[in-house]
Amino acid sequence: MTTASRIALAIIGLCAVFAVISERFLQIDPAWPASVGILVGLLALLVVPSKMRLLLIILNAGVGGYLFFRADSFWGIVVCGLVIIWCLVGLLPLMDGAWRFKIGLVVCSFLAGSLVLWPTASRMSGGKLVCPQYIQDRIDFGIAPGLDLRGGLRLAYTVEVEEAIRDKRDHLADDMRQDLATSFGFHSGDGRVTREELQKLESKVHVATPESAILRLKFKDAGDVGKVDDRFTKKFTTELALQRGPGADEVTFKIRAEVESQIRERAVAQAKETIVRRVDGLGLREASVTTRDEDIILEVPGDNEKQFDDIRDTIRRTARLEFKMVDDETDFFGKIKDEELPEGEGIAIYNENAPAGPGKTVQSHFARITKRENETMTQCRERFKKWAATLSVPDDHQVGFLAIEDYDPDTGKTTEVGWRTFYMFSRAELTGDSITEANVAQEQNQGMGKYYVGLTFSPAGADRFEEITGANIKRRFAIILDDVVDSAPVIQSKIGGGRASITMGAGDPEQQLAQARKLELVLRSGALPAPVTPSNESRIGPSLGRDAIGEGLKGAAAGVGLVLLALAFYYRKSGIVADLAVLFNLLLQLAILSTFGATMTLPGIAGLALTVGIGVDANVLINERIREELRAGRTVRAAVEAGYDKAFSSILDGHVTVFISGLILAQYGTGPVKGFAVTLIVGIVCSLFTGVFCTRLVFDWWARGAKVKRLSVGAEF
Repeated sequence: MTTASRIALAIIGLCAVFAVISERFLQIDPAWPASVGILVGLLALLVVPSKMRLLLIILNAGVGGYLFFRADSFWGIVVCGLVIIWCLVGLLPLMDGAWRFKIGLVVCSFLAGSLVLWPTASRMSGGKLVCPQYIQDRIDFGIAPGLDLRGGLRLAYTVEVEEAIRDKRDHLADDMRQDLATSFGFHSGDGRVTREELQKLESKVHVATPESAILRLKFKDAGDVGKVDDRFTKKFTTELALQRGPGADEVTFKIRAEVESQIRERAVAQAKETIVRRVDGLGLREASVTTRDEDIILEVPGDNEKQFDDIRDTIRRTARLEFKMVDDETDFFGKIKDEELPEGEGIAIYNENAPAGPGKTVQSHFARITKRENETMTQCRERFKKWAATLSVPDDHQVGFLAIEDYDPDTGKTTEVGWRTFYMFSRAELTGDSITEANVAQEQNQGMGKYYVGLTFSPAGADRFEEITGANIKRRFAIILDDVVDSAPVIQSKIGGGRASITMGAGDPEQQLAQARKLELVLRSGALPAPVTPSNESRIGPSLGRDAIGEGLKGAAAGVGLVLLALAFYYRKSGIVADLAVLFNLLLQLAILSTFGATMTLPGIAGLALTVGIGVDANVLINERIREELRAGRTVRAAVEAGYDKAFSSILDGHVTVFISGLILAQYGTGPVKGFAVTLIVGIVCSLFTGVFCTRLVFDWWARGAKVKRLSVGAEF
């Protein structure tokens, strides 16, 4: 053994000893010394002779596999195992080193593909093909049967992109108010403008939002229009178009058309990403989420009604969390007389003592509605909102709604009986964008405490939360989720640490826990950029799926079987090699699609059948070219080399053409068309590998290893 070999072996041994010591005595994860050991060992092997190099690589990979096993790193074990197999193939006394290296690659590709597909094959065979639980637990991806094969639920949601445009308009309006407050000298320019500064600004200019894409500045004094100078317009006209008028004291801005289009596209894309995260959070690996214009289409195979109900409930939640101050000092509802209330709606005005600052309370009124018999709380709130929409609420305020509960001391349960109002400032002091963590917890009371969702804010959000609570002691702070007031606690003192909580409503502990977990999921996955409304729902029965599976598989199997038989009959042994290459191609395709978590549909099966034909076409070109060279009198080795070299350009042209077509279909197609395109693209890449690279190794063995005098490529040969 050379000095370099001894050094390499020593490094591997030291890494192994260090890894065991670190894992058992130092409590260090052995995965990282395993990785370092493998890397250092491989670098040291560069100076070792070839055969000794392979032996040391096997030893290196063996040590690495053990360390990865100790670290419970499944894919580290797999990689080390494949490296060992690859090197063992390289040690075989066959052909030359380059040929053995290529054969090792093919063998490892086959084994890796088979391993990836093992859990999927076990599930699809109903457990007949047994897969160890250890592997099933660590391969959490696979091919799922699509909606057209298994049956299930298809939901279509429309993204209300106008709401996203209104949000953008409101953000721009806030920026304008802050800029104008600074121009008038009411605000320093640092930090966020306060409500007192906004009230002063209101005496100079009113920033109105009459339409979803319109902002209008109406100045009390026409001379102040000059505040909208070049600096001001330069700041906002990247996204807004300036429109003077209609009066001399007014300036109107409109969101540009291209900005509107970007907002729409971004809202749909973000909504899709959020829904995908929520679906993944529910553990629905087989679900498919696609978009079409402003619609999001969710397809969930199966027939679990409870699961479908959870999906509907989780998807519809916008999860828009806002914190707003309640304006108790303005008695908005006190101005409404009883005779002005609609009859038969169950609406009444109530009086309460409301906190309005340290040592100060005020008489304030609120409206309340009672739920009708057989009416849901949502229907009751919609009736209440319809009445509230008739009130003249200023632009800088809004009406919030909180569910009212009655407690029954005999049963210990609460029942939702109606809604009450809060008169609030419309500007959100803090939003859910500042939340970094959401966790379910339970109040530590005697007996069974209520469940709640604890919130943790980002550093900037925590500072803002502390600032707001410090400036509004003894005032009510409304926590609003999806336009519904969850609670309106009184701020008792400045709250630091960046933590808050949302308590669950009525229901027994089990219901509260279920609600808390759903809320935790939607807050973790993020708020939708705009609400989504169900636009279509359809069910596909499993019987149709079974029929589709049967007919689709029969057609695909018949087509593939006939083609393979024709190849074997016409080209003899060469045809059998082509058949094996086609089957290997199918294995690799399915393995790659499995790693993507692909959903198999009928168009996907059609794509697989088509790529079989493309792979067969490549082998026909090669075999025919070899036959022509043999007819011209070339030797077997020369015929094989010339056949592959001359056929490759035609094969590459055909594959690239189909590949480009697949890319175009994947880019512009939706649903089944996109599934077909993805299968086609993967199949084309695998076809080049199996049809050209793998079959060439067999022909090279015949020509240079076995040194056959006659190739079996047809009847006359």
